[in-house]
Amino acid sequence: MAIPSGSMSAAVEKLGLSSELVSLFCGAGGLDLGFEQAGYSVGAAVDLRSFSIASYNHNRKRKTGYVGDLTALDPAKLDKLAKRTLKPVGIIGGPPCQSFSRAAHSSDDDHRHELPLEFSRLLDEFNQRAPVSFFAFENVPGLLKHRHKERLRKIHESFRDAGFSVHQVVLNASSFGVAQNRPRLILVGFNNALYPGLKWAPPGPTTPSPIPVREILQGLPDPVFWTREVDRMKIAHHVNHWCMTPKSKNFTTPGALIPGTSRGRSFRTLDWDQPSPTVAYGHREVHVHPDGRRRLSVYEALRLQGFPKNYELTGSLSQQITQVSEAVPPPLGLAIAKSIAEALQQYDAEAQASA
Repeated sequence: MAIPSGSMSAAVEKLGLSSELVSLFCGAGGLDLGFEQAGYSVGAAVDLRSFSIASYNHNRKRKTGYVGDLTALDPAKLDKLAKRTLKPVGIIGGPPCQSFSRAAHSSDDDHRHELPLEFSRLLDEFNQRAPVSFFAFENVPGLLKHRHKERLRKIHESFRDAGFSVHQVVLNASSFGVAQNRPRLILVGFNNALYPGLKWAPPGPTTPSPIPVREILQGLPDPVFWTREVDRMKIAHHVNHWCMTPKSKNFTTPGALIPGTSRGRSFRTLDWDQPSPTVAYGHREVHVHPDGRRRLSVYEALRLQGFPKNYELTGSLSQQITQVSEAVPPPLGLAIAKSIAEALQQYDAEAQASA
């Protein structure tokens, strides 16, 4: 389903600037959707996974998603993908974060450690072509761990060397209308040449308290269990309302799966009255539905991530699980986008007033 174009938000419109972005490591488009809802547009979005780009373009009238290895791309090559010269006002994205996750045990030479520096390299190269006003970078709080201290320092340094201030904050998606406890490390930067001394205020909570799982999942019909014969396009409620067929005896043993408890990483059962733990699933680690009879469907996970009801993921069941796990909750992206637009608007207003 395509996203309604709508009108630009007042804050973005008043900037008097291009609203076009370049999105790096875009996945299925959660962060981009949040920025689009704030009034920005995406001129080019790139990800290594072809199935993620298929979903990205499936949900947009403008097919601006492209498959590409960002370690081998530069602005000129991105221009060729987009078939025009890109001059973005902002660069956004979230490099793959598994190597920084608290649950990960990656080696020090994991190539994914270097992907944030590819983000800052492309930011620098675009900024040399035409001034880029800001960037927004998303990752896991695990990057704050002591073992990654030097890596985080280098990331900050690379952004500063590119000519940007750097503001760092941890934001939890549960503060922004998402029924999920999902803390994220957010780095936001502004072009020092365009906005010297700009102060960015991180977005404040938009909901008074976390939304419980019940508000999202209760009342949904049962999903379709996966088989090789399932035609997902014929799934009645939503094309992503399917899940793995329950095989473990835990699903049929009374009292085996109690809401709010965990039997290892494979059997973490949701509590109706609490937000979901972080939607980040590995092999057979999809959270268990609060009724204890099955795992969540992809659609249910999408809704817990804050995606709109009409958003659809393409690909196989396992590819969809990967996409929903790696996504940035759109409401979090929207809050970040609004805070950036408002900061730029306020800076320009104050500059005009003092002129």
